[in-house]
Amino acid sequence: MSSAMTELERSLTGPGGPFEIVEVEIRGVPTRVWKAAPNSLRDIWDASRAHAERDFLVYDDERYSYARAHTLVANLARRLSGAFGVGQGDRIAIAMRNYPEWALSFWAAVSIGAVAVPLNAWWTGPELAYGLSDSGAKLLIADGERLERLAGELDGLGLAGVVGVRTEVLPPGTVDFHELIGEPDEAASLPDVAIDPDDDVTILYTSGTTGRPKGAVGTHRNITNFLMAGFYLGTVRAAAAAGVPTAGADGEAPPPPRTLLTFPLFHVGGLQSHLIPYTAYGGTLVLMYRWDADQAVDLIEREGVTNFSGVPHTAFDLLDRAAARGVSLDSLQGLASGATLVPPELVRRVDSQFSSRVAPGNGYGLTETTGAMVVNMGTDYVARSDSVGKPLAPVVGVRFVGPDGADVSQGEVGEIWISGPTIVRGYHNKPEATDAAFTGGWFHTGDLGYVDDDGFVHVVDRLKDVVIRGGENVYAAEVEAALFEHPDITDAAVVGVPHASLGEEVAAVVRLRPGSDLDAEAVRKHVGERLAAFKVPSVVAIRDAELPRNAAGKVLKRELREELAQ
Repeated sequence: MSSAMTELERSLTGPGGPFEIVEVEIRGVPTRVWKAAPNSLRDIWDASRAHAERDFLVYDDERYSYARAHTLVANLARRLSGAFGVGQGDRIAIAMRNYPEWALSFWAAVSIGAVAVPLNAWWTGPELAYGLSDSGAKLLIADGERLERLAGELDGLGLAGVVGVRTEVLPPGTVDFHELIGEPDEAASLPDVAIDPDDDVTILYTSGTTGRPKGAVGTHRNITNFLMAGFYLGTVRAAAAAGVPTAGADGEAPPPPRTLLTFPLFHVGGLQSHLIPYTAYGGTLVLMYRWDADQAVDLIEREGVTNFSGVPHTAFDLLDRAAARGVSLDSLQGLASGATLVPPELVRRVDSQFSSRVAPGNGYGLTETTGAMVVNMGTDYVARSDSVGKPLAPVVGVRFVGPDGADVSQGEVGEIWISGPTIVRGYHNKPEATDAAFTGGWFHTGDLGYVDDDGFVHVVDRLKDVVIRGGENVYAAEVEAALFEHPDITDAAVVGVPHASLGEEVAAVVRLRPGSDLDAEAVRKHVGERLAAFKVPSVVAIRDAELPRNAAGKVLKRELREELAQ
């Protein structure tokens, strides 16, 4: 980084700067925070009223302006308080697809000081009941599909009420969402409530790929500081491109961003990386019932979507459909991927298909870090497509720790630990798990990685997913990246399977393009031309069906291991 940029960052983060950093004590740990961060999520929602007639939410043919959304949220908040007695600190569970009512319910809940509990819409009835019970939810807002799954599961949970969304038949004791609001009072305001930055605001359940989900408890400060980090990154990048911070080419503010939301709103990628910042920006969220590549192409064209984010699977799918249909997606300015390890082939595809017009992006973070804490974007990402980038902002700390708890040397692989004001306060009702994962403000991610000579972070694998073949560590991400370079392979996952003498051997599960005659030996040959022999999969399973994934888009490797073991 140039000395000029260093001076710019000092002016931004120093005393009196717009991104001034100060130190506060959070749960006994001195922590660097953004002084100007909003006090609470309610402050963010209140400020978004200024966007008034802009599109806030688009779903099929439905459109909600910011003005209409504020009217509905204020009325809903008053009904939740009055009809169900929901107050500060009470938990409100939200279980539905990415409907507009999801966003309205969330903003109503957090604006009255309640704790929003997004439940995984893919869960079964017993799993949903577990989330309700574990979180101590007082109220449930759910769509018809979730209510059907919960039939017979709600007794004994002590809910004060259930609100149904888009249900053909209301179960007994359930009130319809829009009937609850009734004829909205245009003059309604939110109930008065005092919210502290360190009050709880969300309980987000981890994806549960390795066991029963844990509820990560986030605070208002966690999320508002994550938002400020994004603002800071945008300001610094604008300065790098123009020499000084700029608003737009003509001196006016750039048009608000528009995104096609592919991440579920119950996931950190959907909620904290999209709904909340887009609300603050005055942007537009275009929602889908479920992922469909052809519909995604149509919506991007129709709505002038400027930014797309998704897991690698959906990103590859979008690129393939757009290319097959000859659609250029002219409105797109950025295409990012995350939530799982991103193969370098994706950034090469973005760069080549859009002739550098669309900036690729990648973010590395977890539910427990409130979103991406390390980012790689634009030309940096093209040049280093195997890296997740650099820490998002000066308030973020990143370490690489060995089994002995000491930092490893630069370039050596260690467990990634992250610190900063966005680290959640722990797991709900799980003190032992909290103590194991959080140490003095540092979160142990369970991921393995290293930092290179230029300060770029590389994630190589999950700590528990490393394949140890005859004493040699094989990182699945590296093998998967090689597999994705083959034009006939549309999806791939690498796992370890038991071996009598080696301990484990490398196994790959791949899905091919329709019509491909690629066989297992050709797959092994392809990898062998790129990686050392011990990294070449001994077992190659070719399947026609999609790889099993959870709702966040992560491959369920445990299921694949069980299939291969059988």
